[in-house]
Amino acid sequence: MRLLHPGVNTSDIITLYISAIKALRELDPSMVILEVACEPIRKYLRTREDTVRQIVAGLTGDAEGSGDLANELSKADPVTLENGQESDDDASDPEDWVPDPVDADPGKSSSKRRSSDIISLLVSIYGSKDLFINEYRTLLADRLLHQFNYSAEREIRNVELLKLRFGEAQMHYCEVMLKDMADSRRINTNIHDEEQKLPEEERPPFSLMAIILSSEFWPPLKEEKLELPEAIREAMEAYAKKYEKLKAMRTLNWKPHLGLVNLDVELADRSLSLSVSPVHAAIILHFQSKGTWTLEELSEALKVPAASLRRKMTLWLQQGVLREEPPGTFAVIEEEQKDRAEKVVLIDSDEEGDSAMASQADQKEEELQLFWTYIQAMLTNLESLSLERIHSMLKIFVMTGPMVTEIDAPELQGFLQKKVRDQQLVYSGGVYRLPKSCS
Repeated sequence: MRLLHPGVNTSDIITLYISAIKALRELDPSMVILEVACEPIRKYLRTREDTVRQIVAGLTGDAEGSGDLANELSKADPVTLENGQESDDDASDPEDWVPDPVDADPGKSSSKRRSSDIISLLVSIYGSKDLFINEYRTLLADRLLHQFNYSAEREIRNVELLKLRFGEAQMHYCEVMLKDMADSRRINTNIHDEEQKLPEEERPPFSLMAIILSSEFWPPLKEEKLELPEAIREAMEAYAKKYEKLKAMRTLNWKPHLGLVNLDVELADRSLSLSVSPVHAAIILHFQSKGTWTLEELSEALKVPAASLRRKMTLWLQQGVLREEPPGTFAVIEEEQKDRAEKVVLIDSDEEGDSAMASQADQKEEELQLFWTYIQAMLTNLESLSLERIHSMLKIFVMTGPMVTEIDAPELQGFLQKKVRDQQLVYSGGVYRLPKSCS
């Protein structure tokens, strides 16, 4: 009652679960007590949205107090799911057979129960390795995209350990992501070496470094609109042309809202050196050509919604570089006002430290739209289908590979009912069909 309620951190519940596994194993090597006593914890952890992320963070040593899980990972034993099939090779001598206690779950063999280590027990909460691998891919992508130095030694070690646990095929996408980082470092070095050979006047006005991703192998990135200043766009186009020379038949599709900009802001009586996001840099660069901008003008120039742009402006207000007078109009503070009252500006929680990856809700929405394309094609060819038939056909044709998350029947039903409410589907007699177009 004190543990399984919304006020407790997920990481604390997982820590206690691991402690319970260790203690109850000592008391009862058959692990029957563990099954019975910990089932409420396992059941509750399934309802928490961040359970998988907390376990993955613990495995890779990112969570507080994650020593137990990180140590377990370094043992490098393969993950065995409790509901997996026991091979004949692992069968013990029949003479050593001991019956399970009467409390034991008849659906689980005693040898499988005893062989399950801590990580296997955690993975078996969901019964799917894919869920953990997909969560780790998102975590790895976020970490790689926030380093900005191509250094991935620690991640390489984690991937190698996870390969021993989950198998090489499961970790293939992660290996491609790490290879992208090494390739990006080499490509940047080649391009910058070529630039150094150019005459001084032909060199780019600033250094541009890119992380080049194989889009098919990375989790979906967060999408935001941003129109960069012309000088930066030209530098990016020049970089893309050099890349096309190095890699024939390939080109770059830039994500201008992601990355890091190191800039020096020089004012009348002071200068600031900052590392900011591209949108913050684009904001302040516009004040170089014009000292005062209204929120609407800046929103139009950057193609960023006014509400989002106002939140981004708080960084420059807090740094004392800009002031808002009158409301909705921003101007540069060239000389610092020593006698002005200290103004506190609260930075919105979606500012620095944001994830570069699309949120789980965004990813799920994108996957559901992929399913919708297939559902429309099915109903066009077969006219009408029941929920069960649509679900079974999606499982055969769409739900394959690590890039696609499975959708269960209740979730699919909710999605289809939403389409019915939007008048994109008709439901009658237990089957779904496309509405007849009016001529």
